[in-house]
Amino acid sequence: MDKQAVREKIWTLLEKEKLGRFPFPLKNRIPNFKGAEQAAKIVASMPEYKSAKVVKVNPDAPQLPIRTKVLIDGKTLLMPTPRLKSGFIMVKPEWVPKGEERKAASLKHMNTFGKEISLDQLPTIDFIVVGSVAVHRDGRRIGKGEGYADREYAIIRELGQPSVPVVTTVHSIQLVEDDFPIDPYDLTVDWIATEKELIKTNTPYSKPEGIIWEQVSEEEKEQMPVLKEIWAMLYKRS
Repeated sequence: MDKQAVREKIWTLLEKEKLGRFPFPLKNRIPNFKGAEQAAKIVASMPEYKSAKVVKVNPDAPQLPIRTKVLIDGKTLLMPTPRLKSGFIMVKPEWVPKGEERKAASLKHMNTFGKEISLDQLPTIDFIVVGSVAVHRDGRRIGKGEGYADREYAIIRELGQPSVPVVTTVHSIQLVEDDFPIDPYDLTVDWIATEKELIKTNTPYSKPEGIIWEQVSEEEKEQMPVLKEIWAMLYKRS
């Protein structure tokens, strides 16, 4: 089955079973789901999370509970700006007044509490949480189709960041058994946290180790200035 067919199936299923949550429509986005808080609690119970000091989380609605938890737990939160237009936002827990963690972790207010940082200011990331539309128990994941999670991971690896645990939070209905293709640039996950359980994928698929530059067009560099910045940082030094 192709990836788009799997996406359509999951978006429709979430709507039909009334398991989606605001924002609507669920289609063409990482869908918010009932039970996102429980999934976040399961992630927060992981030893890998507990020992992490810097956690990178995507800015989508279903991951708001885990972003909030990161700040409550005194960890530094890293969020990519929407469509990676401005790179990353860093929110340090000491910048957030007690009780304001959820607000600080929201897409609407992250700029108020956090600050944009340049790529050479990125701290070492210890743990990564990504959103998904669908995910297979073997670690293959499908995003909304624009490739941002894949590209973000490739970027941080290109910058010399270490390989760290990657977990996705989804509703159990988003677990699929469909066989869909995987590309070299696709980000796989090590763990899947649902509202019910934590699943270790033992994925046989390797993660990207950097940006596959031959697949990056000049147009994409214009749309995502961070790519131009990395190219200049790494490959245009005299």
